[in-house]
Amino acid sequence: MTFRLISVLALLSALLVTGCSSTDDQPKHTTEKEFYDAAQRMLNSSQWDTAIRNLQLLEENFPFGAYAEQAQLELIYAYYKSSQPEAAIAAADRFIRLHPQHRNVDYAYYMKGLTSYTQNQGLFERFLPSDLTDRDPGAARDSFAHFAQLLARYPDSQYAPDARKRMIHLRNILARYEIHVANYYFKRGAYLAAASRGRYVVENFQQTPAVPDALAVMAQGYHLLGMEELAEGAVKVLRANFPDYPNLSDDGSFNYQYSVDVNDRSWVNILSFGMFDKQELRGFDTRKQYNPVVAKFEAPEDLAP
Repeated sequence: MTFRLISVLALLSALLVTGCSSTDDQPKHTTEKEFYDAAQRMLNSSQWDTAIRNLQLLEENFPFGAYAEQAQLELIYAYYKSSQPEAAIAAADRFIRLHPQHRNVDYAYYMKGLTSYTQNQGLFERFLPSDLTDRDPGAARDSFAHFAQLLARYPDSQYAPDARKRMIHLRNILARYEIHVANYYFKRGAYLAAASRGRYVVENFQQTPAVPDALAVMAQGYHLLGMEELAEGAVKVLRANFPDYPNLSDDGSFNYQYSVDVNDRSWVNILSFGMFDKQELRGFDTRKQYNPVVAKFEAPEDLAP
């Protein structure tokens, strides 16, 4: 009997200790308003992890309360600010799915685009200048698609003007990425692949600063492949639209040696279509001439929902 009593007392003590410790780990709030006010204090003081926990607990304890929908919106913002892009996008998708007709659903679409926009930027890239055009364009494509969806559904949204500006910048990044790839193909001797990248920019990214380089890429690539008619066609368009392009000589002809480190193509290079005896190119990059200003964006001050 004594042994059984001691065991029961020990078990009760363990349960009390466990209960006390778990209580200490949770915010000591009882009403929905207290949870929400605590989350607001954490958001205002940039304590993102604690804010996230309060917002999650608010929704768990008051899923149909007066602050539940607002908490879901602010959870998107808290994840974004705490550098958790996957969680932010997932929270935005969840809000869109649960509240497709909500008056602030445009905010969820905007945050998806903004989160993807900064997803591939590390800590230093957010504060220091960096070239994003030679990175994997997946995040840029996703961001462009999210912003496009926002504008298609809510063209008059308060977030639409910022989204449009970012989409222009994203198109420039995606176009310049293709030029980076084309320059890489030139170095590998893959001249047809390089020319194809240039043509892709001309056809899909018109009015971007990368178009002059794209035309030059086409001219150079087709010339190295011995396709002089196609090369001259690209030169003609380049000369008509960008007469001050560096590769164009005073008489308007294209200087095919301007970007090549050797004087003449060897017969081996010509016969093998660039597969052997590859010529090294410096690359085409006239951003300083046609796009000297790098766009910088900052999230609006009232970004929080």
